[in-house]
Amino acid sequence: MALGRAGEDRAADWYTGHGYTVLERNWRCAQGEIDLLCTRGGVLVACEVKTRRSDAHGAPFEAVTRTKQLRLRRLVVAYLRSYGGRYDEVRFDVASLLGPDLEVMEGAF
Repeated sequence: MALGRAGEDRAADWYTGHGYTVLERNWRCAQGEIDLLCTRGGVLVACEVKTRRSDAHGAPFEAVTRTKQLRLRRLVVAYLRSYGGRYDEVRFDVASLLGPDLEVMEGAF
């Protein structure tokens, strides 16, 4: 749990450092959770954060399966219905932390 939280902290700092506003961390509804919701300009970013100590079980990006991608899309629809807001674009990113290394894949799916 602490590892995941530390990864989310690093990813949130990355977004803030790149001019984004973090709207939500660990936003939850009945269907699940979105790790980070950020915005910059007219873009809403939903970010799935994956943190691993090693790649023994595969790269963190590989953990974001098609099923998880579809679930995240449904969650964003639920978020938009709940909070409204108008965005020109919705983007799905994946933040991968492997040991100390952070990589953000913008527009991952």
